[in-house]
Amino acid sequence: MTSMSIPDTFLEDFILSTLDLDKSIRWVGIASSDGNLLLVKRRKDLVPLMTYQENKDYTASAISRHKSRVQFEKKIGKLLYAIGKYEKLTRVMVPVTDYYYLLITLDIEESNFDSILSEKVIPFINVKRDSFNAKNSG
Repeated sequence: MTSMSIPDTFLEDFILSTLDLDKSIRWVGIASSDGNLLLVKRRKDLVPLMTYQENKDYTASAISRHKSRVQFEKKIGKLLYAIGKYEKLTRVMVPVTDYYYLLITLDIEESNFDSILSEKVIPFINVKRDSFNAKNSG
């Protein structure tokens, strides 16, 4: 079991379903609000660019940066997603709940990342959000 009482099987199903949302999604992870990378999956036959430890460190840093900006939510609204476009891939962080964050990497060749996120990933999260909350309270 992971933090907040959500079963690993639920998180694994969530991550695998996210990975299947689009062919350009390379890697998916779920992290807690304290920056811990709880579970990751990658596309079949993908050669990762970073080690598990490097991904853990990146995750902790990304969530810390996000938390430093929460104070502005009352004026600009809640974060829908944060994106970093690098030379070799695109990294995305999407809040699922106040406690869980979805991390995704996309192929660098993918130029429609906004439509993938707004038309596939975010609607999927919106459908699953109640399950996260129900499992946390149960």
